[in-house]
Amino acid sequence: MQIHTTAIADVLILEPKVFGDERGFFYESFNQQRFSEATGIEVNFVQDNHSKSAKNVLRGLHYQIEQAQGKLVRVVAGEVFDVAVDIRRSSPTFGRWVGTYLSAENRRQMWIPEGFAHGFVVTSESAEFLYKTTDYWAPQFERCILWNDPAIGIDWALQGTPMLSGKDQAGSSLANAEVFV
Repeated sequence: MQIHTTAIADVLILEPKVFGDERGFFYESFNQQRFSEATGIEVNFVQDNHSKSAKNVLRGLHYQIEQAQGKLVRVVAGEVFDVAVDIRRSSPTFGRWVGTYLSAENRRQMWIPEGFAHGFVVTSESAEFLYKTTDYWAPQFERCILWNDPAIGIDWALQGTPMLSGKDQAGSSLANAEVFV
């Protein structure tokens, strides 16, 4: 596994070692020991989630203000542009974002630690998105920051108008959002 740093040091891109031949391919999508050795991060994943979305569906920017979740995200069909926003007020990168393309083809994963809002937009006809979380879903603590908040200024690389849920349309601006200390 190769680890790539991003403009926000705590957000990492992981590239697994893929073994392939004319029959297909194999790779370990997660190995706790290798992850810890490569990143220095000890995690305990408690929940796996799987979503499927159509082209231009934009989900985010989501987080839980309590029972905060670290997420290891990847795509197993299609492609998304995946984004993490630092919402730790005491962080030198507060309010900044990083993004990368995750796809079934590139097999990249992104590690998004607690204290970040997360979102993605589907850039292919559809995409299946998988993510492991370090805490359970707690809807009472779920929060959403507006995907297009100009204070954050995410370049979503949209190919048309995004399709949004009601929750995502009603998100808070970063200035009015509950954030981490």
